[in-house]
Amino acid sequence: MDLVIVESPTKAKTLGKFLGPDYQIEASFGHIRDLPQNEASFGHIRDLPQKKLGIKTDKNFEPEYVQTDKQKAKTEEIKKLSDKATKIFLATDPDREGEAIAFHVAELLKGNSKSEILNPKFSRIVFHEITEHAIKEALEHPRELDMKLVDAQQARRILDRLVGYKLSPLLWKKIRRGLSAVRRGLSAGRVQSVTVRLVVEKEREIEAFIPVEFWDINVVLSAKGQVLSVKLMTEIKNQLEADEAEQKLVSSQFIVDSVEKKEFKRTPPAPFTTSTLQQAAANRLGWSAKRTMQIAQGLYEEGHITYHRTDSTNLAAEAVSAAKDFITTTYGKEYALETPRLFKTKSKVAQEAHEAIRPTDVSAQPTMLSAQFNRDQERLYELIWKRFVACQMMEVTGVTVTVTVTGGEYKLQAKGETISFEGWY
Repeated sequence: MDLVIVESPTKAKTLGKFLGPDYQIEASFGHIRDLPQNEASFGHIRDLPQKKLGIKTDKNFEPEYVQTDKQKAKTEEIKKLSDKATKIFLATDPDREGEAIAFHVAELLKGNSKSEILNPKFSRIVFHEITEHAIKEALEHPRELDMKLVDAQQARRILDRLVGYKLSPLLWKKIRRGLSAVRRGLSAGRVQSVTVRLVVEKEREIEAFIPVEFWDINVVLSAKGQVLSVKLMTEIKNQLEADEAEQKLVSSQFIVDSVEKKEFKRTPPAPFTTSTLQQAAANRLGWSAKRTMQIAQGLYEEGHITYHRTDSTNLAAEAVSAAKDFITTTYGKEYALETPRLFKTKSKVAQEAHEAIRPTDVSAQPTMLSAQFNRDQERLYELIWKRFVACQMMEVTGVTVTVTVTGGEYKLQAKGETISFEGWY
């Protein structure tokens, strides 16, 4: 029997649906070892000596990893299963954290061996969606551990510890007087400290902003049964100017100077990355980034969406082809693209091997899965599904009309648009 090790029980359960009785699937429950955690209160400077940094700063910042009792018990459990296994597949997530978890599992299961070579029974497999095809494809093409990813995760973890443990006590020390009740909640971090700086700078800009008064004047015109609302283009700075403009406009004759028509095309937005998904969920659903990622994690582990931690807008050829077939069948051939629409990833350091966030099965419409989802899952899946389908549909086309009107000494304008083809709308 082969052993497959993943991070979470939910992911293990989903994999179990696709792999037969020849596979034993076990969850590590996240990281199986880590830098030592704080045993002391994180609230007083006098507690600092009790904390263990867990990094040998005098030995090229070598980390000192430890295990909790729960992690030790889980390691022993996996070890017993691995001793009986023919092969061991490390199937943790396809990112830095997943690669690090796979590495630590493999390291711990080496036992007391001094060899730098991992047990030959170990293989690393990665997949960006939990589907039968993706899992079996990964099993047929295992690889070695990617130590560059492991090193990247380790470097980030060490930076988190160094910045947090070194700067937080400095904060307490500098502002401890008169703030004894507050300082327990003060902390610094690799990301947190920079973010606070950006927030402070933005707040200072807001405080320095000098508001400028302005007035809008709209005029509703009617002729031959047609009604047109036009907006004054002149800058009006106060009520006195507004009253004067109103009086003049009321007694003015209005003449249409021009009517300009321009055709437009509107392309759909790119499929979601982690950051754009968080932005959309915040704007449309009012969710925090943390809430969005927790719900996306569940959708991924249950096999409904591709991996949700990505900065790439790439799409698999199979997914794009499936989208074209679905669009043709559901909406009509005129809405489908002849050739796939490709999106260029803006980030210079994007992991191009990853895909954008998309549904694993485009034919699984949100209404079809509502019985399997809770309300939050349904809403997030609908966002992801619509965004993916839209990105492979024809552009919206139409005409923008700009009407310019003269009323006495003033210029007024109205803008509108007419949609001639709905496209991805």
